[in-house]
Amino acid sequence: MKEIIPTTKAPAPVGPYSPVVAFGDLIFVSGQGPLDPKTSLLVSGTVEEETRQTLENIKNILEDVGSSLDNVLKVNAYLGDMEDFFRFNEVYKEYFPSSPPARTCIQAGRLPFDIMVEIEVIACRRKAR
Repeated sequence: MKEIIPTTKAPAPVGPYSPVVAFGDLIFVSGQGPLDPKTSLLVSGTVEEETRQTLENIKNILEDVGSSLDNVLKVNAYLGDMEDFFRFNEVYKEYFPSSPPARTCIQAGRLPFDIMVEIEVIACRRKAR
């Protein structure tokens, strides 16, 4: 059964969606961007800064709902400009240093609020093997 999981660690949704939904042991985290969850302001600057804030948001959300980055199975990453791919990867690999999840990374035509990075993940509630 689909379960909407409340979290205080996610920035407030900017549309009609749930930030976190579970189905069985799977956790689906909606696309996150570089919003500071405390102020709801964009952390803008370099692609590295935006990537770091976005991944911190995802890390905090997962920990808040009883999971972690170690349990991430799949990542979908959207970049405003594929020229930022290698710089994005430098930060990304800090968060997934070993046994990284499956991933898709594409250039989006335009991301909300002209952010450079948006990331969504699918994770397990319990430790993935």
